[in-house]
Amino acid sequence: MGHKNDNENLNGIYRDIADSAGLECAKMIFDEYRGQQVTFPVEFFNKQYIYDCIIADYNGNNIKALAVKYDYSERTIRRILKKPKP
Repeated sequence: MGHKNDNENLNGIYRDIADSAGLECAKMIFDEYRGQQVTFPVEFFNKQYIYDCIIADYNGNNIKALAVKYDYSERTIRRILKKPKP
């Protein structure tokens, strides 16, 4: 490491990570997960957090807006709102 165009010399996903998040980030990921198969979940936040946000954002008349905001169907938003709180 130390050359100006280091990203061009990286393998596959490491190049992609370095291009979007920086070389140091790619190196940290390499050091931590090297040799492992890693699958990233489709959703960044866990479902309970998203559900809590939907419930908090619900004003009694904004199901369609919530569906758009959280990329869920209106039916799913209604289902989440009907769930009993733990």
